[in-house]
Amino acid sequence: MPQNKKAVVVGALGVIGRYIVEKLLAEGDWQVVGLSRRPEKDGPRYRHISVDLLDLKDVARKLAGLNDVTHVFYAAFQPGTGAAANYATVIVPNRDMLVNSVTAVAKASRRLERVVLVTGTKYYGTHLGPLKTPMRETDPRHMPPDFYFDQIDWLTDYQRGKKWSWTELRPQTLCGFAPGTAMSIMPAIAVYAAISKELGLPLRFPGKPGAYGTIYQVTESSHFASAALWAATEARAANQAYNITNGDYFRWRNVWPRIAGVFGMKVGELQTISLTQHMADKADLWAVMTKKYGLRKFDFGQLVAWPFADYVFGSDWDVMSDVTKSRQHGFHDVVDSEAMFERLLKRFRKEKIVP
Repeated sequence: MPQNKKAVVVGALGVIGRYIVEKLLAEGDWQVVGLSRRPEKDGPRYRHISVDLLDLKDVARKLAGLNDVTHVFYAAFQPGTGAAANYATVIVPNRDMLVNSVTAVAKASRRLERVVLVTGTKYYGTHLGPLKTPMRETDPRHMPPDFYFDQIDWLTDYQRGKKWSWTELRPQTLCGFAPGTAMSIMPAIAVYAAISKELGLPLRFPGKPGAYGTIYQVTESSHFASAALWAATEARAANQAYNITNGDYFRWRNVWPRIAGVFGMKVGELQTISLTQHMADKADLWAVMTKKYGLRKFDFGQLVAWPFADYVFGSDWDVMSDVTKSRQHGFHDVVDSEAMFERLLKRFRKEKIVP
């Protein structure tokens, strides 16, 4: 097939970006340029640019030649050091990375057709406490700060009057694997289970009692990549926002036995702990386990973001997105979330990420 589409994936090594890259390359008719701070090797139809998106001179020097780009997928994220609700401290860098990258590409390429912006359900305030469910794209924003608002408002204003369009996608709790990326729950579950087993413990749910039984949802990274491709090429998605989840809901108490089964463990009584605190001294144990079981060598500090796991397992209120709009506009893919946990964890074991 002709290679007539060229994408820039911003945040190409993250738990969203790397899956978008894989999806586009698998399609066969895309050329892809990946952007991230970390270096990465080039490949067939793939070029990687290591760039500091907060350094305007670096951006101008390295992105000026992207004169044939048709699509931008923006999946970069700079986390803060505090709680999930402490968004005020990260507004400026997250807004500026978007501004600098999109502005550079839009100026360089007259062929630009669409910018796909990845935000999330924190748009609705899922990180703040109980909220209206199901969450719909037309729901009002919560009280700022929230850097998603700044990104959306800037992109909307910048696009006005231009030939290209934007699409905003709002996933929930990504499920994939990208070492060094905070926003995936899968490595947290896998490593927590493996360490519990190594210590002779049952698999206890570490979150709040209310979180064990409330309604929750997630988004598999590969599923989200399919949605991103749809959003980039669907005419009806121009200048629209969509919730993107697996399309179903679950309760952790029903998933937990299936997770335990993957590791041959028994389910223990719920025990609310801070994984951030209890995993702080486990690097040495993980090093021993890595050698003992022949695991792939990852820095323990880069393998899992325990504060993110504490946030997910501490959400003791319903978290439900309505995905009707995306279905009405043509995206019909769904994922069985309970089966997904089992499938991905088995893959983690097979690929020697965990024993």
